[in-house]
Amino acid sequence: MKAAQRLVLLGGGHAQLAVLQALARQRPAQVEVVLVTPAPRQVYSGMLPGWLAGHYTEAQCVIALAPLAAAAGVTLRLAAAVGLDAAARTVRLDDGGVLGYDVLSVNTGPVQDAGRFGGGVPTLRPIEDWLARTTRRLAEASPRRVVVVGGGAAGFELALAWRHRLGAAAEVVLVAGASGLLANYPAAVRRLGAQALADRGVRCIEGAAREIAADAVVTADGRIWPADEVVLATGTVAPRWLQGSGLALAPDGGLATLPTLQSVSHPAVFAAGDVASRLDRPLPKSGVYAVRAGATLAANVLGRLAGRAPVPWDAPVRTLNLLSLGERRAIAAWGPLAVQGRWVWRWKDRIDRGFMARHRVGADPAAT
Repeated sequence: MKAAQRLVLLGGGHAQLAVLQALARQRPAQVEVVLVTPAPRQVYSGMLPGWLAGHYTEAQCVIALAPLAAAAGVTLRLAAAVGLDAAARTVRLDDGGVLGYDVLSVNTGPVQDAGRFGGGVPTLRPIEDWLARTTRRLAEASPRRVVVVGGGAAGFELALAWRHRLGAAAEVVLVAGASGLLANYPAAVRRLGAQALADRGVRCIEGAAREIAADAVVTADGRIWPADEVVLATGTVAPRWLQGSGLALAPDGGLATLPTLQSVSHPAVFAAGDVASRLDRPLPKSGVYAVRAGATLAANVLGRLAGRAPVPWDAPVRTLNLLSLGERRAIAAWGPLAVQGRWVWRWKDRIDRGFMARHRVGADPAAT
């Protein structure tokens, strides 16, 4: 029997995992579901600094998507979107295919902004590429001079992870950017972060990078920082394929959404995570929010197929932020409050391991 509707899950990000689990619990009749993602697994970014520091294996940091798709009766298509026509309800893929949809759920994850540095700069994202490149680098010889560009959470954690991995003999420099270290965090977190870098011998440059190459970074003051390992861990941007899609876009270029996670212009399109920009209440581009949006995304996507009215996502005003410090210590931030210690790392470790365990095949999806 031919399916009456087709649901396309574009991207296998944190929020989309909740949709897969909802489908595994209750598969709608006469609905074909296709998961489109360029990689057969999701690398959990929250554990990557721990992997680099040596606390986790690679296998502990990845979620295999094929078993989750199979358990939900979903067809897995390994491809990436290169275009979208909202009027025709089609997605154009990099394998040359064009996929039509009745309902579309977008959770493609963040896209690295290399900006004026160009496409040759070694970037943190796509994470799969960074993970493969770093694995090869460590297998050849450990770098002795590392420069991380980007003063947000990702750059901060990576710099400290490199320090722990390489030891005190290596030189690790963090170029925090013109906005400074952890600029989007409260003052208490910034103080603890700066102290953590100083205590561990990571040099923090409160200025922008002017030029970046594979073997050096030039900062705005003209200083040259030689390196045998450079990574750009700056902010993210909206994917290019959204341009010309016909979908309403937010000022930052992201897919403009309502509180229900629906496109403001096309109600059959839903989005969560970094690709989405909520117009009524802009949210930080953070995996924490993508995870929290998952349950509402699943309910509304499946509800659309069944003809039910969508429900708004009540995004939390505050979220718990946990920043690892290289060794088994971490900073916890809740609103203006911040603490650090080994117990915070153990707390983070339990949360991360719990998230991974809930998304293995055989786990109880109702427990998420």
